[in-house]
Amino acid sequence: MAKTVFASFNQGTIPTIACFDLAVTPLGVDLEVLVEAMQAYVEQFVAPVWGTPAKLVKSTGPLASAWGMVFLDNADVAGALAYHDLNPDGLPLAKVFVETTLKNGDQISVSASHELVEMLVDPAINMYTSGPDPKLMYAYESADPVEELSFPVNDIPMSDFVYPAYFESFRKPGSVQFDQMNQVTKPFQILKGGYQILFKNGKTSEVYGSTAKRRRFAKEDRRGHRSEVRSQRLKRATPKMIERLAARIQRERKLRAGA
Repeated sequence: MAKTVFASFNQGTIPTIACFDLAVTPLGVDLEVLVEAMQAYVEQFVAPVWGTPAKLVKSTGPLASAWGMVFLDNADVAGALAYHDLNPDGLPLAKVFVETTLKNGDQISVSASHELVEMLVDPAINMYTSGPDPKLMYAYESADPVEELSFPVNDIPMSDFVYPAYFESFRKPGSVQFDQMNQVTKPFQILKGGYQILFKNGKTSEVYGSTAKRRRFAKEDRRGHRSEVRSQRLKRATPKMIERLAARIQRERKLRAGA
C-alpha cells in the first residue's frame, strides 16, 4: 500500500513550475511556446487578481523544490505511476491528459491553463467555502464554473477563470467582475459549460450548468482529475517510477519515428 504524502508547499513563496511532456500523443503546440503563453497568462491575468505569481519553465522531468505540470497520454498512465496531485517531493503537480483531452474535442492549451490556475489558487485541492446553501460546502475551483470558455494569450487560447468575488455570496449581481471574461453575473453562478463540486456529509458531488454539460461530463474519463482527487487519498509517484515511464515513452517515440 502506498504511503500517504502530505503537501509540503509554501504559498508564501513564488513557486517554480516545471512543465514536462511524457505523452506519446503530440500536444499540437510547441511546449516552449505553450509555457511562454502560460507565463504571460499568470503574469497578466491570474496573479493580479489572485495574488499567485509563478515562474514556469520547460523541463524534461521533475525539478528539485519545484511544482510540476506533466503531460500524459491518459489516466491509465497516471494510475500506473500513482500520480494524483503531488510530485516526488510532496509538491503540487498538475496533470494534463493529452490523448483524453483531444478525444473530448478540447484544446491542450485550455486544459493546461485550466489546471494551472486551479493549482495556483488551491494547490492541495482541499479548500472549500460556504455559499448560497448553508448545508453545503463549495470547492474552491477557479475554472470549473466557467469551463469551456477561453480567451487568447499570445494568440494561444487560455482558460477563463473566476475571481475571488465569485466565492463571496454577499456580493450583489452585477456589482463587481466575477470572472476574467466577464460572463458570470453573480456569485456561485455556473455557466452552461461549467460545473461546481459540492461537499456534504463527508461526500463530494457535482452540480452542472446545463443538462448538456451533465451528459458530456458523464462521458468523460475524469480519472486523475482534480474533481476525482478531492475524494481520494493522496499518493506518491517515486522518482524511479517517473524514470521508468520516461524511458518507456522514449522507446515508443523512437519506434513511432522509425515507422
